Amino acid sequence: MTTILVADDEADLETLIRQKFRQKIRDRQYDFIFAENGNDALAKINENQDVDIVLSDINMPEMDGLTLLTRLTENKPLIKTVMVSAYGDMDNIRTAMNRGAFDFVTKPVNFQDLELTMEKTIRHIKQIKETLQAVKENNILKMYVDESVLTFMGSREYEKSLTANESIEASVAFIDICSFTSISEKEPADTVVKMLNKYFDAMVKEIIAQNGTVDKFIGDCIMAVFKGDYHLDRAIDACLSIKDIIDSMPEENNFSPKVSIGINSGEMISGNIGSATLKRLDYTVIGDTVNTAQRLQSVANKSQVIISEKCYEKVKQSFNCRPVGLSVLKNKSDEMMLYEVLN
Repeated sequence: MTTILVADDEADLETLIRQKFRQKIRDRQYDFIFAENGNDALAKINENQDVDIVLSDINMPEMDGLTLLTRLTENKPLIKTVMVSAYGDMDNIRTAMNRGAFDFVTKPVNFQDLELTMEKTIRHIKQIKETLQAVKENNILKMYVDESVLTFMGSREYEKSLTANESIEASVAFIDICSFTSISEKEPADTVVKMLNKYFDAMVKEIIAQNGTVDKFIGDCIMAVFKGDYHLDRAIDACLSIKDIIDSMPEENNFSPKVSIGINSGEMISGNIGSATLKRLDYTVIGDTVNTAQRLQSVANKSQVIISEKCYEKVKQSFNCRPVGLSVLKNKSDEMMLYEVLN
């Protein structure tokens, strides 16, 4: 549902809007809030943090529409403003656009034109929100952010969400390209990078196909995180596909690519971790679950997908697994029973 605030001192405009958009209001596509002037609009926006669009008149008492537009552009950059006014002259249009208006509709209002303008604005807002979400959980490569980027990207609400820390239930996979160091020691840098990027690209496509995210690239290894429903099943499906695809790739420069994979599932801490001094933060997951997944990968052989006994108990009805045996993982005091997931 899109929340739209209408700032206009003409009382009959509210009645007209409710009549013209009654179907979409009833279907909960639009939710309208009405304000008499700019001051009233700002107060109601503070009370309703989910406002997406402002339709604002220019000539209003107490605070006019152009002043409201300036305040919104400075303090609520994610809200897009469409000016709706009888003043359809070029000076007001240019002033509104220079102050950050998304579009301009003149009175008397053509409601068909207004609806098309609103739909265009909604699509634009959706694209912005998807872009902001991609910054937080980039499906290809996490980016480092600093204060200037956060300011540029917009609101305090978004900055707060970007820096939020939480405990989550998820699955993490470490996918390493076996013996790739050997090729990097023999081939030119350009050849090595092109080969690595080709392998990574094939792997990333399978991770994204299972709604996973690439947390980071670590040398010739990918760390991927899967959240939400059936996250462990999706992590295993992605890794089995990756193993098959990499196994099927032809030999290149006397190198036949293979992967070793470790998967673990459980509670982990998700948050923005890094150095405030450097202003470099990495939105990632940490904890024993993550560390164990990396240890599982380190003991996996070529073309093996290794999981812990705890994970095996969760997926044994859905996947064909075979016991590998007991193993002492690095920094673990007790032996752990390991299983290989088979196709």
